[in-house]
Amino acid sequence: MATEPQGGLTEYIQHHLHHDTVQLGNGPFMAIHLDSLVVSFALGLVFCLWFWLKARKATSGVPSKGQAFVELIVEFVDTQVKDTFHGDRRTVTPLALSIFMWVTFMNTMDLLPLDAPGMAVKTMGGAEMAHHTFFRWVPTADINTTIGLALCVFFIVIGHGMKAKGTLGFGKELVTAPFHAHNPIVKLVLVPANLSLNIIEYLSKPVSLAMRLFGNMYGGELVFMLIAGLFAGWISFLPGVLFNTAWAIFHILIILLQAFIFMMLTIVYIATAHEHH
Repeated sequence: MATEPQGGLTEYIQHHLHHDTVQLGNGPFMAIHLDSLVVSFALGLVFCLWFWLKARKATSGVPSKGQAFVELIVEFVDTQVKDTFHGDRRTVTPLALSIFMWVTFMNTMDLLPLDAPGMAVKTMGGAEMAHHTFFRWVPTADINTTIGLALCVFFIVIGHGMKAKGTLGFGKELVTAPFHAHNPIVKLVLVPANLSLNIIEYLSKPVSLAMRLFGNMYGGELVFMLIAGLFAGWISFLPGVLFNTAWAIFHILIILLQAFIFMMLTIVYIATAHEHH
């Protein structure tokens, strides 16, 4: 990201909306957003390392503040799973915990200074290099990241449905629910309607997950860009800091809420997949 691209607010925002892209070919799916990929994997490693170290040093006596904080998060997530999903939650709770913490970490990157990467590049390589360097470090403001997460949840939900009902039972439910019939002819007539409704229902889940998270984080990032662009310069530096601080405080609620919603919808979808219709 560059700190002060010439061309005013429009160019400033357009510059900050570009990704560090690696083009693997000419096809529509042959581009990799390297910044989203690197930041999301790095944050995932930070989360795993943090919880692993706390689990490794955990004691049954009086816990440290760090251990107590981690236990509080785990108990909070486990309570949400217990209240929503009434089956074996040995795999569901770790999944929900991973989703909540990983999405929270990725969302929190929105609170870091917008121009920090550009300032670092400008310091090392000059203004011209910074102007041609792109780096967006909010992975969830990238639609590719949220779609990837949502598709993983989608396949996990399908897997839970097949495990709970069997492959044949899962397939049978696709063509016999929600409209049930005892007459074989009527049942056969209702197959296209049942199958269409179930396909739409299943496909709407990853779409809603991905678009909700992306829309909120992209909008929040855009507001930060607008504030930074409108209050550029030394004269308006203090008002810019005040507006950014106010928005950041409010944005913390959005960051946590979106991570919580993504986690809760995942749990609800898994619970629904275990139900027999």
